[in-house]
Amino acid sequence: MLTERQLLILKAIVDNYITHAEPVGSRSVSKREDIDYSPATIRNEMSDLEELGFLEKPHSSAGRIPSHKGYRYYVDHLLSPKKLSKNEIIGIQSMFRDRFSEIEQVIQQSAKILSNLTSYTSIVLGPEVFESTLRQIQIVPISSSAAVAIIVTDTGHVENQTVALPENLDVNELEKVVNILNASLKGVPLVKLRDKLTTEISKVLEKYIDQYDEMLSLLNKTFLSQQNEKVFFGGKTNILAQPEFNDVERVRRLFNIFEEDELISRLFRPEDKGLTIKIGQENRFEPFDDCTVVTATYSVEGKNMGTISILGPTRMEYQRVIGILDYLSKDLSKLLTKRYQQ
Repeated sequence: MLTERQLLILKAIVDNYITHAEPVGSRSVSKREDIDYSPATIRNEMSDLEELGFLEKPHSSAGRIPSHKGYRYYVDHLLSPKKLSKNEIIGIQSMFRDRFSEIEQVIQQSAKILSNLTSYTSIVLGPEVFESTLRQIQIVPISSSAAVAIIVTDTGHVENQTVALPENLDVNELEKVVNILNASLKGVPLVKLRDKLTTEISKVLEKYIDQYDEMLSLLNKTFLSQQNEKVFFGGKTNILAQPEFNDVERVRRLFNIFEEDELISRLFRPEDKGLTIKIGQENRFEPFDDCTVVTATYSVEGKNMGTISILGPTRMEYQRVIGILDYLSKDLSKLLTKRYQQ
């Protein structure tokens, strides 16, 4: 257990380091209005906190910086989420006031809002493919050789893609295929569409469709794109503004990771609903050892749809980030629920 004095000094050091990104000395702490201890007393407590693993001493400085353990204690015991100002709330609500034709546009807007408000990198996972199911599929011819395949999920997400049609395809055959798919696949999780197609639907298609092989190939390609979650970024380059990321190699590795949607999806999928904070090595991914990831889930009628996350340095403005993320995730859930019920 830390003493009341140690708690006060630890909080002062973390707050100071978050603001200035410079090692904190005892004299700086003693100048705070909420601290009435002498520099010598503070110095002794700082040594004890370092011994306990809450602080670290950089090589060329007399000051201290928080360790990952120090940040963890700070987050768990010493801070309260910062309430958003009236102007910030109005700003968020005004950005969501636009009419969006698709859920995907709402998610993209959320990533943009989050990065703008925090000045960190935001990562938003779209409706989760493992929980989303098929509501309807349409295949609309746009020429004799091409069509637009439209897949609508139970979460309201709409996916469009252009597909090549088999030569000399009878429009009636295409309509027959679409009817078979909607009758057989409604309510099937997106991740299982291709399996269902190859095991059950293919037998029905073979029985009723003349150009069976060509149509099966077309449908396989259409459903393949549904295997991955949508990943949206906001402020990818914001990380460059942080002094901890002046190392070119470190930044290069992060940007390479940003290109791997499947990896990002796995890393930012939450273990629990609600808000989670992973600091440094808690992320269990070496390139994030000097990063904090704050993640919140958003939902519709209690069903988890995806996550919104902030990636930044461990020297993160935790109070502000947690407050913004908590508000935005709840606001997004309300907006999507309203859209879903329409």
